[in-house]
Amino acid sequence: MAKLKLTMALSHYDRHIPFFDGTVVPKDVELTVLEVGQSYPLRHGLDRHERMLQKGEFDICELSLSSYLMAKSRGMPFTAIPVFPRRLFSLSQMWVNVGAGIKSPADLIGRKVGLSTFQTTLSVLAKGDLQSEYGVAWRKIHWIVSKEETLPFKTQEGVSIELVPPGKKIGAMLENGEIDALMMPHPPQAVVRGSDKIGRLFADAKQEEIRYFRKNGFYPIMHVVAFKDELLEQHPWLAKSVMAAFELAKEACKHYYDDPNWSRLAWGRHLFEEERKILGEDPWPYGVKKNRANLERFMGYSLDQGLMEKKLAVEELFAPMTHDT
Repeated sequence: MAKLKLTMALSHYDRHIPFFDGTVVPKDVELTVLEVGQSYPLRHGLDRHERMLQKGEFDICELSLSSYLMAKSRGMPFTAIPVFPRRLFSLSQMWVNVGAGIKSPADLIGRKVGLSTFQTTLSVLAKGDLQSEYGVAWRKIHWIVSKEETLPFKTQEGVSIELVPPGKKIGAMLENGEIDALMMPHPPQAVVRGSDKIGRLFADAKQEEIRYFRKNGFYPIMHVVAFKDELLEQHPWLAKSVMAAFELAKEACKHYYDDPNWSRLAWGRHLFEEERKILGEDPWPYGVKKNRANLERFMGYSLDQGLMEKKLAVEELFAPMTHDT
């Protein structure tokens, strides 16, 4: 039988290296793996989520969990497998202008807070976590978004969302004090440069996130891996084949860190061991069962924020052949 020729768009993470170097390939598939960024360009461009959801450019794609849930609730022709290649806690991604007088989450009420977009997965998680974990009503914050939304939605009554003015960069707006805080999947460039005008909302964000993990039992999901529906309708076996390949890639990635000098971090192996003690052997589980609570909580956030159009069961998100995982 001839192998099925497919394209798959991924970001460049350590857990994806086995796909890029060809050491892991799904069974019975001739796979072209494209290195496509989202906010920042990689070898095959950027805007990965929009290129999949708006144009159907790839057969398989690493997608925003938030935008995927919106698409699925609208009946758009995409279906995921329970593989989650990107995860983040929200609390380390909450930045403030140090001169804004923001000392606690409650101080964000009434302030101007920047986001990538309102529906960006980190944005949805941050808003939901502020309300769920700290009692801060996200509707009482004035939100400033850096670009147009991936999928359009109707803003809820009483919610304030404003697009950045033309020519403005949202990170620079935070550094200059034009906005008070910023919550995005990547640190603003001013932080990368070492600006002393921006700091994290939480003085010890890592400890806050350890507390969050111990309380809730999961490392929050950011992305899923989704297929065009027509592909899974014609070849339903693909869901299990590709999922198995991601499991192999994740296992290979874990062993990279057996070498204490695999990364450029002088104490990379120490950090690996420390994280394992805190988060357990596998804070990146694939499958439906181990991610149910994680997904249900996020869907609750999405519904509360007016993004998903209807409530879905976790099983409705994924290819039927993966429901028993």
